[in-house]
Amino acid sequence: MARKIAIIGLGHVGAAIAHALITTGGADELVFIDTNSAKAEAEALDFQDAAANLKYDVQIVVNDWQALNDADVVISTLGKISLQKEGQATGDRFVELQFTKQQIRGVADKILASGFHGVLVVVTNPVDVITALYQKFTGFSANRVIGTGTLLDTARMQRAVGVALGVNPRSVTGYNLGEHGNSQFTAWSTVRVHGELIESAPKVDTDALENEARVGGYTVYAGKEFTSYGIASATIRLVEAILTDSHEVLPVSTYQQQSDVYLSYPVVIGRAGVLNKAPLDLTDSEEQKLAESAAYIKERLDAVYTELAD
Repeated sequence: MARKIAIIGLGHVGAAIAHALITTGGADELVFIDTNSAKAEAEALDFQDAAANLKYDVQIVVNDWQALNDADVVISTLGKISLQKEGQATGDRFVELQFTKQQIRGVADKILASGFHGVLVVVTNPVDVITALYQKFTGFSANRVIGTGTLLDTARMQRAVGVALGVNPRSVTGYNLGEHGNSQFTAWSTVRVHGELIESAPKVDTDALENEARVGGYTVYAGKEFTSYGIASATIRLVEAILTDSHEVLPVSTYQQQSDVYLSYPVVIGRAGVLNKAPLDLTDSEEQKLAESAAYIKERLDAVYTELAD
């Protein structure tokens, strides 16, 4: 069965995701959607020029919304990364919202009109609010609309802990939870290194490591004025879990009924999207941080709803 994936937005992140899918054989068909038709066409041609030197064959279609009809996954990566210069200066993780909230309603309408019935994966920032808006505008069941959330931040935490302790980041397990933004936190009660709780590691500055994960995106942006590979890898992992029906547990942004908001918490991912929530035994302090993060996201989302209603 052919694996068909659509990418909406062929900027740095969308192109990095496409490159990974093509070079690893992660898709049989790709649909590139971008308002800049010349950019989308050029990306497709560039990959066609690479085809003779690549191991896998991939069919690419450009700017055909109807081609989403039988796609397995649609990935939204649209955004305006230049706005992050302001965010870098002020520490505001919501600077792109002024642009993205205006774009996604029309995109959602086109996705819906195509007859798409797969899983929508949202990378567009601020991802928790935008994922909620996509779910509202499309009317898709919440299990079919998933944001990449803190899957990237968790990887940044694993990298920071790995460097601090001199171990491979894949030997570090655990989760960053809540908002993909400033109110996120590392649930240290879940973090283990080589299977042992990190609390047993000698003299680990968890506050510094948590901050390293939180500001990792800003650090990368300061050097190259965008981020791409980290978020592309997180997106690919989520997409693979969907396509392979892996039932893997991932910390991604999903609808939380208790707080009535999208935020990151470990869930089981499969072909239908979110299959169920994976229970965590968080400390009282971590539960409080999760509630505060949820409240912050909801405040920003409610402000958008109020604006749309005016």
